[in-house]
Amino acid sequence: MGILTTFKDWFGNDWGVHPDDRKRPAADAAVRVMPVPERLWLPLQQHLGAPARPVVLVGQRVKKGQLLAEAQGAVSAPVHAPTSGTVAAIAEITAPHPSGLTLPAIVVDADGADEWGERVGCADPFALAPDEIGRRVAAAGVVGLGGAAFPSSVKLAGAARAGVATLIVNGSECEPYLSCDDRLMRDAAAAIVDGIRIMRHASGAARVLVGIEDNKPEALAAMAAAAASCAEIRVCRVPARYPMGSEKQLIQALSGIEVPADSRPADVGVIVHNVGTALAVRAAIRDGQPLISRLLTVNGGCVVAPGNIEVRLGTLAADVLAFAGGLHGDGLGLARRLLGGPMMGMQIPHWRVPVVKGTSGILALAADEAAAGDADPCIRCASCVRACPVGLLPLEMSARIRNDALDAAAALGLADCIACGCCAYVCPSRIPLVQYFQHAKGELAARERARLRTDATRKLAAQRQERLAREASEKAAAAARRKAERAAQQSAAEKLVQGEPA
Repeated sequence: MGILTTFKDWFGNDWGVHPDDRKRPAADAAVRVMPVPERLWLPLQQHLGAPARPVVLVGQRVKKGQLLAEAQGAVSAPVHAPTSGTVAAIAEITAPHPSGLTLPAIVVDADGADEWGERVGCADPFALAPDEIGRRVAAAGVVGLGGAAFPSSVKLAGAARAGVATLIVNGSECEPYLSCDDRLMRDAAAAIVDGIRIMRHASGAARVLVGIEDNKPEALAAMAAAAASCAEIRVCRVPARYPMGSEKQLIQALSGIEVPADSRPADVGVIVHNVGTALAVRAAIRDGQPLISRLLTVNGGCVVAPGNIEVRLGTLAADVLAFAGGLHGDGLGLARRLLGGPMMGMQIPHWRVPVVKGTSGILALAADEAAAGDADPCIRCASCVRACPVGLLPLEMSARIRNDALDAAAALGLADCIACGCCAYVCPSRIPLVQYFQHAKGELAARERARLRTDATRKLAAQRQERLAREASEKAAAAARRKAERAAQQSAAEKLVQGEPA
């Protein structure tokens, strides 16, 4: 089967942006495998949903792949040991977030043996029931490796229940600088296709569309060759346009289906998984291997040897950079530290931040690569409107947010903003539009939480008043009964004294 060219522009304009992808030479360098560091820091929160709960004790020896923390709740994911060693502590580590706040993590000191624990694989995944595949994927801690880190088993199970018709596999990797998915498709196309077939079996989808941007010709060729014998899998070329990798945009481009603002892809018969996720699902099912490592891109003008590196989860970004040759001039020209891509990645305060399941890249950007300068007033050029892939009015929303009219901004579709950064990228006035929108979303969420707390307090107060009124009524009724009983007894006693029948 050849490569299909497919793209549907649903707004009829040039949505999104076309930044210099800056993926090479990192994308063309051979993958390197980083040795296990002496100490690993494994946050309990590496996924969307509830954090995992530790099931090991400090001082306990663990083997590679052993469960360290179990999932809590319907949307959660377990954490496993990336190597054999000893649980040194359960301590705080800086979160991969701009806030610089900490979160709890299990600290494992490696013993150097890298000894596997027990693994139970399956030679024929297609003989397994779909719900059994979902259980095994959940037990392996597999989450979306494109960055969202949503537990993959939840999507697979939800797809089976919803009766989805189409599985879309995201190989677009539209973020500049990042090329780890590109390398996976070049180097492990057959294994990815096998993982896609397993996910198709688990989800019940009738067809599979693999979307790859046209700036990855080697990946397109490799995936097309690997899927040539699979009639249900179509490898599709889409234009290199940011944010093509966003879930709803890719669905629209490949299938022509538009997901409503208040709906999920499963509601329209589609689910989306990343190519890296497909590879992790295959490892979980065929080899019984939990998610304990990932391929990530190390890139940026300050990096001595950019490329893609296989890294154990819990490795500090500082150690990864050291393995990649360090930074030019010991980092004197460093302007921005990022985990993930430059558009939607997280800026971090220092490099002592661990690699987690959703870490697709570590970027060390020089001054000429990082946006700089103070913001000027909006000139109402509408560049942000043309660039918005969701069809919003960023200039109008930001104007209302600056005037604290958050409800008015929400009425313009604030909740539909995917924080892709296209509007800020094209803004000639350098207005930090995404920060405005994130701030407004946070404020509105805080107001909603406060409203719910107030409503709950009012409800409790009303219930208390009702209870007090009911108790007072019951007491009054009981007192009236006792008074009536005493009166009746007194009347009977008086009759007895007078010789009258009671």
